Amino acid sequence: MARDIAAALAVGDNLVIEAGTGTGKTLAYLLPALDSGLRVVISTGTKTLQDQLFHRDLPMIGKAVGRPVDAQLLKGRSNYLCLYRLHQMTDAHTHAPSSSRAAEVRHLHRWADRTLTGDIAEVDELAEDSPLWPRVTSTIDNCLGSRCPVFDDCHVVAARHAAREAEMVVVNHHLLMADLAMKEEGFGRLLPGADAIIIDEEHRFPDVAQSFFNIALGSGQVLDLVADVRGEAVHVGVFDVSLERILDALRKTAADGRLALADGVTNLSWETGGQDFLSAFEALGASLDGLCEELGGFENAGPGLERCRQRAMSLYDAFEAIAGAHEDSGLRWIRLARRTFTANVTPLDTAEELRALLEARPAAWIFTSATLAVRDDFTHFVSRIGLPDVRTRQIPSPFAFSEITRLYLPRGLPQPNDPDFTDRAVVEMQSAVRASEGRAFLLFTSHRALQRAAELLANDPAFEYPMLVQGTEPRSRLLDQFAVQPHSVLLGTATFWEGIDIRGHDLVLVAIDRLPFASPGDPLLAARLEAIRSRGGNPFRDYQLPQAVLSLKQGVGRLIRDYDDYGVVMICDPRLTEKSYGRMFLSSLPSMPIVRDMHAVGEFYAAHGSAPR
Repeated sequence: MARDIAAALAVGDNLVIEAGTGTGKTLAYLLPALDSGLRVVISTGTKTLQDQLFHRDLPMIGKAVGRPVDAQLLKGRSNYLCLYRLHQMTDAHTHAPSSSRAAEVRHLHRWADRTLTGDIAEVDELAEDSPLWPRVTSTIDNCLGSRCPVFDDCHVVAARHAAREAEMVVVNHHLLMADLAMKEEGFGRLLPGADAIIIDEEHRFPDVAQSFFNIALGSGQVLDLVADVRGEAVHVGVFDVSLERILDALRKTAADGRLALADGVTNLSWETGGQDFLSAFEALGASLDGLCEELGGFENAGPGLERCRQRAMSLYDAFEAIAGAHEDSGLRWIRLARRTFTANVTPLDTAEELRALLEARPAAWIFTSATLAVRDDFTHFVSRIGLPDVRTRQIPSPFAFSEITRLYLPRGLPQPNDPDFTDRAVVEMQSAVRASEGRAFLLFTSHRALQRAAELLANDPAFEYPMLVQGTEPRSRLLDQFAVQPHSVLLGTATFWEGIDIRGHDLVLVAIDRLPFASPGDPLLAARLEAIRSRGGNPFRDYQLPQAVLSLKQGVGRLIRDYDDYGVVMICDPRLTEKSYGRMFLSSLPSMPIVRDMHAVGEFYAAHGSAPR
C-alpha cells in the first residue's frame, strides 16, 4: 500500500485504495507522505481519528524516521475558544452575578489566560455538551472575521496561519469541504498550497460532501440569531421597542413552524408538512425580511450587529431558495428535531459538483478506507465522488479469518418483514451470547428493534450478563463501561456500526439483526432512487444494494481488530441465503467459514478457550 501511494504522490495521480482491517493503512500513507517532501493535507471522518493521528501516530512516525514531523492539527472553528464571545458572555454575567454558571465562566477565563491553542478539548472540567460551549465558540454564521475587535488574538486565525506553514496538516472532512467550497472566507485557504490530499475514512466523504451543496433554513439558526441580535443591540445601546417586537415575532414564527409538524425526530417529505407548516414557513420568511429591513437602519452600530444583519440576509436568501425550488433543482424536505425543524433543498446527485471542486484543486488525491468496494468493484464509490479516471486498488486484510472467525447464519428465522422477526432473532442472539459468555455487540438496523431487544433481554431472568443500551448513556461512556465490565453485552444501532476499535477478547461476538438497507421511507433516499430510475438505471442494483453491502462490511469490521482477536459474526437475516443478491454480501465479506447451527458456534468458542455455559 505504501508503494502504491508513493508512486501516486510522485506523479500526482489520483488513487482509491481499500485497505482491509489490519493492513496498517495509517502507516502506509504517513510514511510515503513524509518521504515525498510534499505539503500534504490529511482529512479524517471523525475528530477521534484526527486526534489519534496527530497525538499518537505522527509522533511515533517521527521517532521511527529519526526526525520530528512538522505537522499541525486543525479543527473547525467551533472547537476553538472565541475571545470576543467570551467577553460578550462575561458582560452578560456581570449583570447576573447569581448565575449558576458563574463559576464555570471564571474557570473558562483562567483557562483562556493560559491556553496557547484555544482548543476546547483541553478543558476537562466542562462536559462536551455543556451549554456554555456554544456561547464561547463561534460558527461561520456569527464569526465577525477580520472586523472582530480581537482578531489579532484569534485562536482560529493562529491555527490557520500555523497550518499554512506546516508540511503536514490534519483536518476532518467537514473542514476540508468548507475549504473546497470556499465557505470559510477570511481565514486563509488550506488547499492552494497543498501538493497532495489524503482522505482517510473515505466511505464517509460523499455524504459529508453532499451536505455542503444543501441549502437549509433551520428554526434553531433563527433562534440563535434572535439571541445574538438582542445581545449585540443591548451591548451597543440600540435595543428598542421596535426591534424587540420584530424579534418576538421572529421567535414566534420559528416556534409555530415546529408546532405545525408532527412530534418525533425524523425526516419528512415537503408534501407531508401540511398547509399549516407552509403558512408558518411563509410567515417565517416575512419576519426575516422585516428583521433585515430593521437592521439595515442601524448604521455604524458595530461589527457585531452588522454581522447579524448579514446572517439575517443569508437566512432570508435560504428561505427564498427553498420556497421557490422546483423539482428539477433538488428535493425539498424537512428534518425534525425535538424542538426545532430544518427546511432543506438538496440536489439529488452531487457527483458533478464534487468533481468540479476536486479538479479545481490540482493535487494528488488519495482516498482510502476499509470499505469502498463491493466484491472487488469500486464503481459505486467512484461514481459518488465524480472522478471516473482514477486508479483503484484493493488490499485484503492480513488476518487469518478462516482460522479465527466463523460466520453464523441461524436457520429457521422468518423474513425481516414478519411481525415476529425481532423476537425470534433476539432468542437466537441470546443463545449466541451464552456461548460467547457475553463480550458481545448486538447491532440493529432500527431504534424500534433495538428497544424491543432491550425490553426482551431486561425481562428475561435467565439473561445474566451486564447490558449496555444505546441512548441510556453517551456513546463514549458506554464503550468505556464495555471495556472495563467483564462479559458485557452492548446493544446499538448505526452509531456503533463503525469507528469503534475494541481489541482483545472483550469482544468475541458481533450479532446483526438485518441486512442494513436504508429505510425506503426517507424522502431524500426516495428522491435519489427516483432520479436513478428516471435516468434509466436500476435503483436497487445501482444504489440500495451497494450501499447496504458497504454498511454491512462496516458492522462486521467491528469484530477482528488485531492478530490475537477471534470471534463469531452472526447475521440473522435469512435473505443472505435465500435471495440471489445474498451472494453479493457474502462475497464482499472476509472469507469466514459459514456455520448454520449453535453446536458449531459452541465448538468454535471452546476451541478458543470459551466454553459455553
